[in-house]
Amino acid sequence: MNNKILELQELFKNREFSKLIFTIENSINDLDKTPSILNILGVARILRGPKNKETIESAIPNFKESYLKSSQSISCLDSLINLINSTSDLFDQKNSSDDFFNQFNELINFYNNFEEQFGHNEKLVLAIVRVYKRLNNIDKVLYYYDQLKKNKTLSLLSISSLIYNNSFTDKWSQEDFFSHSKLLEKYTPTYPEEKLSNINFENKDKIKIGFLTTDLRGQHSITYFLKSILNDYDKDKFEIVLFLNHFEDDEDTKLFIKLVDGNINISRTADIAAINIIRDMKIDIMFDLMGITSKPRIALFKNRLAPIQISWLGYCNTSGINNMDYIISDPNLVFPEETNLYTEKLIYLENIWNCHSGFNIKRQKNPLPSDQNNFVTFGSFNNFQKINDNVAKVWSKILKNIKNSKLILKSSLKKDYTRLKEFFKKDGVLDSVIFYEKKSSNLEHLNLYKDIDIALDTFPYNGVTTSFEAIWMGVPVLTMKGYNFNSRCGESINKNLNLNHLIAEDNKDYISKAIELATNKEKLIETRDFIFANAVNSPLFDQVNFSKNFYNSLENVFNKT
Repeated sequence: MNNKILELQELFKNREFSKLIFTIENSINDLDKTPSILNILGVARILRGPKNKETIESAIPNFKESYLKSSQSISCLDSLINLINSTSDLFDQKNSSDDFFNQFNELINFYNNFEEQFGHNEKLVLAIVRVYKRLNNIDKVLYYYDQLKKNKTLSLLSISSLIYNNSFTDKWSQEDFFSHSKLLEKYTPTYPEEKLSNINFENKDKIKIGFLTTDLRGQHSITYFLKSILNDYDKDKFEIVLFLNHFEDDEDTKLFIKLVDGNINISRTADIAAINIIRDMKIDIMFDLMGITSKPRIALFKNRLAPIQISWLGYCNTSGINNMDYIISDPNLVFPEETNLYTEKLIYLENIWNCHSGFNIKRQKNPLPSDQNNFVTFGSFNNFQKINDNVAKVWSKILKNIKNSKLILKSSLKKDYTRLKEFFKKDGVLDSVIFYEKKSSNLEHLNLYKDIDIALDTFPYNGVTTSFEAIWMGVPVLTMKGYNFNSRCGESINKNLNLNHLIAEDNKDYISKAIELATNKEKLIETRDFIFANAVNSPLFDQVNFSKNFYNSLENVFNKT
């Protein structure tokens, strides 16, 4: 048997996964399939081809059997982590999430059994956090990140996630975000300067700009905002290079590549090599479009890629990184007396911090849904993580106060909505809430706005893309005042559309404004007509003026350096 294990290890080392699977299935009987053999079988099933629903489904029984056979020994750790992560991956791949709630509860029981027997383990904690994220239980997510903090097992990944996930709650102040973000400087590696290429400005005819992102694919929301400054820039003044951090291109990626002067994919390039590639290209201004979202590459910016480094779009808060020189904002988002709570200097654009490039569909004024339904329909298509307990409580009060009203919910990211259903059931409004699964096309998604009278923004983590979408479709968005960049995005959007009456002061005012708009048909029609007539020419969608302002700001920063 030892020789057989050595043979399997050699096949795995040489990445001969198909042969390894064949060998285990045909040369080893079930009784001799030890937990380690079952675990390696599961891993091989996933690694032998594209990671998809079929390969993950084939691996999960192997991981589960491996765990159950060794659950009384600490050796079960690897198979348990693989089982948890694979089940989470399968949830992401499935069209429906209805059958996952029980599976996730079983995994939570497995996790608890391990912790009771063998204590805290950082890798296992990070795995179970993925389960709670998909269950949309942000309190549990933050509890486990706090456990990492208490056990002093924080890493760059976990401190980033701790910061990001606190954006979904109302528990932190901007002072908290600032102090925790400064930890990123501590946990992000510093590379020896002697291993890095030199960095400096060069006298040249054009300003060379680089954008680093993971998200230029799959109709990601960032594509609509980045396009607004790439559609028509002055190629006599600026040279633009995209640095792509995703593994596979799609049609969106190819479209963006055509808009710019060059592109390089660094997704498989280690940090030091990536830094040298970018430094050697003599980039003048380097943008981070991810921050601590997507697949962040913060270490590249900490070790400096260009003389000027700017944070924009992907993460609407301070990075905490000393070498991140600027963050792009607008006067509605960060007030002058708050700039000490951001490690970056503020670049204030004239009106709004970003601009949507619109959609390739003909805009038309849609009839008021409540005229056809004889009831008012609210809606939110934001990530379900943004619907914290306070948001759900406020929305429940709105539904209770408006007879026969409905609320349509659809998450921008795939989440289990069992917990939300339980909350609305406890509040007695579940029959008024309609849950939609994620749509297969963007057109189907946009058409759902035709069913909504009034869109409800989440808080303190506001919607951005969903608010622009609703407004494009002529639907007003009710938002609430915030306390930092991230929580004031809704304010800036509505202020730039001259809809200040849709910005609530607090929970009570939010409920009052929702009731007033829903019960005053004349006011609702007037607001929707105003949005339809003015949105496209407002700063929200005026690409020409936004792009001009954007590049003028970059020139000003460049000339001051």
